[in-house]
Amino acid sequence: MTPRRAIARMFEADLSAPVVAAGIRTQNPRELSERVAMGRALWRELVVGFASQLGGLRLGFTQLAALYILADGRTTTISDLADTLNRSPSATSRLVDGLVRRRLVERRSETEDRRQKTLWLTQRGQALLRLVDRARADQFLSAVRPMPPAERALIAMGVAALATHAISRRGRLIKPTVR
Repeated sequence: MTPRRAIARMFEADLSAPVVAAGIRTQNPRELSERVAMGRALWRELVVGFASQLGGLRLGFTQLAALYILADGRTTTISDLADTLNRSPSATSRLVDGLVRRRLVERRSETEDRRQKTLWLTQRGQALLRLVDRARADQFLSAVRPMPPAERALIAMGVAALATHAISRRGRLIKPTVR
């Protein structure tokens, strides 16, 4: 079983069962406001934990995003990565230089056009992503497990909806549309 599948099964086991049993609706505006405040507190805890972990790994958020983009296994060039991250090719090239120095990414020249560089996530980069995923899953579950089943059910429904949307977009960053 892949590490991602193991994490998904852990979420499913911890969060999905109460969804079936839950039939609640939050009608009270004050209760809804309290839930929003609690959600914000949870989000803050997760973000602070995430930032702390990235600091410990000496990894920036954009570097991590680049690693996740490369993790999908598709052939990716610096130009593709720059477009996906919404950064300039020169800034992306510098970002990749740092990841290559840390042996998290491998960069190869294309045989047909040596100016074109193709990027791959190394085994070390894959291991780092597994470490990040595991720590985030553990932190999230430690915050959710103590909740009453009905509240866990709400979280499970939200997580399921977010995961479904993310999977349907194949993990690509969604650029905002200008209106």
